[in-house]
Amino acid sequence: MLQTADNSAAHGPFRIDSVDDMTIEWDVPIPVDDGVVLRADVFRPSAPGAYPVILSCGPYGKGRPFQELMPPAWHKMTTDHPDILEGSSGRYQNFEVVDPEKWVPDGYVCVRVDSRGTGRSPGYLDPFSARETRDLCESIGWAAEQPWSNGRIGLNGISYLAMNQWQVAAAQPPHLAAICVWEGAGDSYRDASYHGGILTTFVDRWYGLIGQYGKGEAGGRNPHTGQLVCGDETFTDDELSQRRSDFGRQIREHPLHDEFHRARLFPDWTRIQVPVLSAGNWGGIGLHLRGNTRGFQQVASADKWLTMHEDTHFSLFYAEYGLSLQKRFFGHFLKDEDTGWNKQPRVELRTRHADGRVGLRSAAQWPLPETDWTRLYLDASDCSLRTQAPPGQAQDSYDAGAGALSFSYVCPRDIEIAGPVAAKLYVESFTTDADLFLVVRAFSPDGTEVVFQGANDPHVPVAQGWLRASHRALDEDQSRPYLPVHRHDRVEPLTPGAVYEVDVEILPTSLVLPAGYRLTLDVRGTDYLYAGADDLPTAVNGVRSAPHRSFAQYTFPHDDPAHRPADVYNGTVRLHTGGEYNSYLLLPIVESA
Repeated sequence: MLQTADNSAAHGPFRIDSVDDMTIEWDVPIPVDDGVVLRADVFRPSAPGAYPVILSCGPYGKGRPFQELMPPAWHKMTTDHPDILEGSSGRYQNFEVVDPEKWVPDGYVCVRVDSRGTGRSPGYLDPFSARETRDLCESIGWAAEQPWSNGRIGLNGISYLAMNQWQVAAAQPPHLAAICVWEGAGDSYRDASYHGGILTTFVDRWYGLIGQYGKGEAGGRNPHTGQLVCGDETFTDDELSQRRSDFGRQIREHPLHDEFHRARLFPDWTRIQVPVLSAGNWGGIGLHLRGNTRGFQQVASADKWLTMHEDTHFSLFYAEYGLSLQKRFFGHFLKDEDTGWNKQPRVELRTRHADGRVGLRSAAQWPLPETDWTRLYLDASDCSLRTQAPPGQAQDSYDAGAGALSFSYVCPRDIEIAGPVAAKLYVESFTTDADLFLVVRAFSPDGTEVVFQGANDPHVPVAQGWLRASHRALDEDQSRPYLPVHRHDRVEPLTPGAVYEVDVEILPTSLVLPAGYRLTLDVRGTDYLYAGADDLPTAVNGVRSAPHRSFAQYTFPHDDPAHRPADVYNGTVRLHTGGEYNSYLLLPIVESA
């Protein structure tokens, strides 16, 4: 039953509601050190007490329900996973944050903060800036001091609300007790803006989803309070533009991994010492996947766990699988409960099978210690992948503007792939550079491609990797044979006709392939196109992708003359194999469970 009390004093919440055993304080002020007042909604148990806090801070507008912001995603996840609405009305569910109706009854306080310049928090909108990180630190401190708090604060959320956790954890705010990074990139340059040094336009489209402060009626109204979601002021388009960073333009102006990117999202991993649950998605190829696996590897915390799953960007976070995982983690670290977390494997993978089944594999570390790192050598003489180096040299060429080379391996037995993938190639360009798009694919014996539901697209291949050849310089300290880490701090043009050795990072993957299935490596000059769809696939975040094209990868600006001039990137590329040019694909093969 809903009971409401008007409490619209300037220094308190706008309104306080009571819903069964949950008290909701709407639009609570959080003053920060430069005088700006952020706004938060607080969902807490009505019973007196000091409770642990699950806090999130994001840019989408805390007053706008998930089902209004992303109707297709809401429909898909609640249809595929009806348990998401078991025990919840869904009325208080917001985009990419926890559902308070699932958490408050278990003795948690849920705090949602509108980040500076978004929702009902005024100020200059500057995503992932040092100021935004400081705001989140101060919000943690504020929550720890409230009478309903036990002083232990956990961060939890998806995507943006996961990415900023890396940054704030490195700042080491005193009351931060644990973080759950669910599908969260950890490197502004490598994970989000430039894949292998190749510009993506993801940020250009994503920026439009943000609920900037001052949008007025265009930002919608909170269905519970009637308040404008994006603040009580209404600005013109020009005024809104002046009150936010031109994030997309800034990214284009910084094509190398420079201070701009390091200041945005490039945490000092050695300073992240709180307990970490890093939950990645095999199908999050275009954005977050790398952040979860690399983040797990690099954080200094002694208490860290990695889980990998399939399905969409949102579904399993809210489904019983993810809810149980998160509650066991936070129950252990925020409430000192015996949740069984002390028996949780440090690495737990939901493994994908070619027929759609999902298995489970656990290990003590990542990559898996039992990995048999297997080279499949490319042979341009017959377009094959071989377990032994080919007997002689060969070469083949493709038109980087539209063509590709494909190399195949037929599995002689059942194999399981689980972990990071890499390739070493010997390439020759007829121009001064080349963008390499590598796609690992699988096909059934009848030729049907095996694709998966990805984080944001229904048809993703086994794995993908990218490299702009002029960015081939490696960070030798960070690189491993299975994980080439490129510096991206210099441009080294190619000499047409010269052969170059390049190492390409291919993002981690999981797949069990039966005997007789075919594994292929495509080397292309353009992004992956799924040829098996006859319609326009709708990405689960509501954005329609180009025909047959992966949501994550169609964002590469192939026709952008500033970043990819045709006379440089649409030329002929020649791939050399065998002899002194032993190009190969490196796979993480594990014994099938």
